[in-house]
Amino acid sequence: MKNYAQLPDTELLVLLKDSDDGKAFRELYNRYWAQLYNTAYKRLKSCEISEELVQDLFADIWLRRRTLSVSTIPKAYLFGAMRYMILKQVQLEMSRGTYQDSISSNVHPLDNSTEETIIANDLYNRLQVQITNLPARCREVFDLSRNKHRSNKEIASLLGITEKTVENQITRALRYLKTTLRIFLF
Repeated sequence: MKNYAQLPDTELLVLLKDSDDGKAFRELYNRYWAQLYNTAYKRLKSCEISEELVQDLFADIWLRRRTLSVSTIPKAYLFGAMRYMILKQVQLEMSRGTYQDSISSNVHPLDNSTEETIIANDLYNRLQVQITNLPARCREVFDLSRNKHRSNKEIASLLGITEKTVENQITRALRYLKTTLRIFLF
């Protein structure tokens, strides 16, 4: 039984190529996965992309194991292949960025101003209808407070009622409007 951890990289590649030795492949993977990942991560700063590139590299080696011709030291081959994959990834990201920039410069943001104006007008009209449904004194207090911008003290002195009554009338009006317009708002 072979001790794969003791074998040099070149012998592992020979075993992989000649006899489809999965254990030889696993040993190469275990020896270099972390180093290749760190190399990719230093350049790309993305865990997911770095893992994907290392996995793709080893998947490619496994798929091409019978025809793989490594004329250099296997470690140098692996890191050279990883550098090439990193460069391809950087080019891909740059072209995506350029493409997104060109699209975003040609696309105009959506303009919903007409729709928003219609909705605002509709809400205003419904609010006015509901205000007319308020009891007379409540409607009068609400109108002075919200439309004429009078303070509670001014309203109380104008109508000859207490400030507490003004507060109660405004609270009553707001509660009614909130309840009746809830369906429209939500």
